[in-house]
Amino acid sequence: MHLIIALIMGGIIGWLAGMVMRDQGGIIWNVLVGCVGSIVGRFLFGALSHDNHLRENPFDPMTLLVAFLGAVVLLAIYNLVRRGSLR
Repeated sequence: MHLIIALIMGGIIGWLAGMVMRDQGGIIWNVLVGCVGSIVGRFLFGALSHDNHLRENPFDPMTLLVAFLGAVVLLAIYNLVRRGSLR
């Protein structure tokens, strides 16, 4: 059940990050960006703040914000490497 919730939340976060970065992808792309972006955001924010709170509650607003920011950073890096601009 946790995997299904993670995929749904990853899809929503990836879709929102795609809207912000103007990167239109399919549902698989959105889920991939959302899930990997969540991992990137948790890793970066967790390393900077030494906070384990992000791993405890996946529906905490701070956790969702960090996942969203991680997805935006991931899309920015992808756009920079692939297209040569951040968009």
